[in-house]
Amino acid sequence: MEPRESWAALAAGGVAGVCVDLILFPLDTVKTRLQSPQGFRKAGGFCGIYAGVPSTAIGSFPNAAAFFITYENVKSMLHHGSTSYLTPVTHMVAASLGEVVACLIRVPSEVVKQRAQVSPSLGTLRILSHTLYHEGIQGLYRGYKSTVLREIPFSLVQFPLWESLKDLWSWKQGHVVDSWQSAVCGAFAGGFAAAVTTPLDVAKTRIMLAKAGSSNASGNVLAALGGIWRTQGLSGLFAGVVPRMAAISLGGFIFLGTYEKTHQLLL
Repeated sequence: MEPRESWAALAAGGVAGVCVDLILFPLDTVKTRLQSPQGFRKAGGFCGIYAGVPSTAIGSFPNAAAFFITYENVKSMLHHGSTSYLTPVTHMVAASLGEVVACLIRVPSEVVKQRAQVSPSLGTLRILSHTLYHEGIQGLYRGYKSTVLREIPFSLVQFPLWESLKDLWSWKQGHVVDSWQSAVCGAFAGGFAAAVTTPLDVAKTRIMLAKAGSSNASGNVLAALGGIWRTQGLSGLFAGVVPRMAAISLGGFIFLGTYEKTHQLLL
C-alpha cells in the first residue's frame, strides 16, 4: 500500500471504531452483565449503563486503527499474484492478523471496561489501579488468548462474508457498492458472525471477570466453556446472544459503513 492509503485506513478505522463503540455501549453493558457469573441483576441490571465508557473511549481509536491498517496492508500484499478463488483466504488471513495486532490494544481496555460494567459503583481509574496493584500488567492482559480465539473465528466469518456480499451486490447493480450498501452487508455479516461465536465471547467474559487465583483466571478457554456447559448448559453458552447480535449487527452497519465512507473521503 502507498503511505496515503495506509494513513487513510488508519484514520478511517479509528473514526469508525469510536463511533460504533460509543453509540452501542449500553447494549454491550447489557450483554456483559447477562454473561457475568453473578447474573444480570447482581451485576447492575440496567443501572449505570455507561459504567466503563472512559476505557472504551480511550481504547477505541487506536484499537480499530491498528486492525484496519494491518488488514488493508496484509490484504494488499497477499492480493499480488493471487487468483480469484483464493480471495476469501486472503481476507481471512488479513483479518486474523489484524485481530492479533488489535488485541494488544483492545484487551487492556476490555478488561477494565468489563470489570467496570459489572461493578458500576467503582470508577474506571479505581478499577485500573486495583488491577495493576494486585495483578500487575499481566492482569490487564488477562483473557488475551481467549479474546484472540474469539476474534479470529469471528473475523474468519465476518470479513469474507462482508467482502463477498459487497462483490455480489456490485456485480448485480453493475458498479461498486455505495457506503450505505457496504454498511448493510456489514450488518448482515456481523450479526451472523456474532451468533456463531457467542460461546467464545461468554468464555472470554468469564475469564476477564474471574477472581485472581480462580480456575477461570488461568485463561483456559476450553475449561471455561466446559464449566459453563456443566452448570448452565446451552443457555449459558449463548447468554447475551440477542444483545450481542443486535449490537454487532448495528455495529457492523455503523463500523463498516463509516469506514468505507471515511476511507473514500480521505483518498
